[in-house]
Amino acid sequence: MLAPYTRSRSPTPSADVGPALSEFLAQLSEDPGREIVGQELEALQAIYGEDAILPWASSDGEQPVLLWKSGDRIRYEILTKLEPPFEDISIRLLVTLPSTYPASSPPQLQLLSRYVGAFGVDSDIFGSIIRTYISSAGVEWTEDQVVVFDGVERVRSEISEWYGQRISAEKAGEILREDQKGQPIAQYPSTSRPATGEEIRVAALPVGITLVQSEPINDRKSTFVGHACHIDNPTQVPDVLAYLMADRRIARAAHPIINAWRCEVDGVMHQDNDDDGESAAGSRLAHLLQIMELNNVLVVVTRYFGGIHLGADRFKHINQAARNALEIGGFLEGNVRKGRDKGKGKR
Repeated sequence: MLAPYTRSRSPTPSADVGPALSEFLAQLSEDPGREIVGQELEALQAIYGEDAILPWASSDGEQPVLLWKSGDRIRYEILTKLEPPFEDISIRLLVTLPSTYPASSPPQLQLLSRYVGAFGVDSDIFGSIIRTYISSAGVEWTEDQVVVFDGVERVRSEISEWYGQRISAEKAGEILREDQKGQPIAQYPSTSRPATGEEIRVAALPVGITLVQSEPINDRKSTFVGHACHIDNPTQVPDVLAYLMADRRIARAAHPIINAWRCEVDGVMHQDNDDDGESAAGSRLAHLLQIMELNNVLVVVTRYFGGIHLGADRFKHINQAARNALEIGGFLEGNVRKGRDKGKGKR
């Protein structure tokens, strides 16, 4: 069994913590369409431990709330360990199950841990985990098959390998520094850098994607910034979100990637949204895209929390930041494809 876990957004004693897992499983067992999800949850609890399956911590007004459901989606966190020899390192994963899972839609995974051990998570890992079930290199999903366990195990393996590489690189650096003790310190001109044998990689947007950014909206020390871009396929969404999370300023925000998107492929409309901890914010953005009849577009809002609760005003600012980004990108001019050709506000 895993050691007890203290959540970074744990509610105060008076907060609504929702039903216990046992109660939630009982609710699922009474729903023929969700019974298989309840069975999967029970299996995950047996595998990872009683304390490893937790309701999603969502902010709602003045204090966080623990929820098992967000709209028609089931959301929960899994606390698990890396593979040996790093079994003392914990990671947090968010599991999102669409209303059509497992009949016709795969689950979604997101790494909630910003740091694994002492190492900050990079955009490659963040994006790879989001693509767990939609990448050819990820976990294969077929209709009516539950696959959360397979995805979590793949993530454990991938992050364990990544963590091992970071440990090895750190040890190599320590050995090099020890060897260089007492040696003259090389001086590099300001226009050059040491040849370490490894170039610094910068996260890039998918080919053909132009991301626009709105001017910040400030209110009582909180700041809201919108981003928007044209998309041709839902598989581009994780790459754009990973690109944004590679920006440390965005990654450190309280709610870095509140988002919604709509994309029509072969006559079929695909759409989704994510609150990113700001309860109901993603669904409001989705509603904004719907009433504006905007297709093939992704809109993202970053909220930097200033310590003062804004109440319902925060939703007004989130919607306005999104609308501003859509306007800058040309999406409100009746042709969403213009968003690809607009250079104004490009990051």
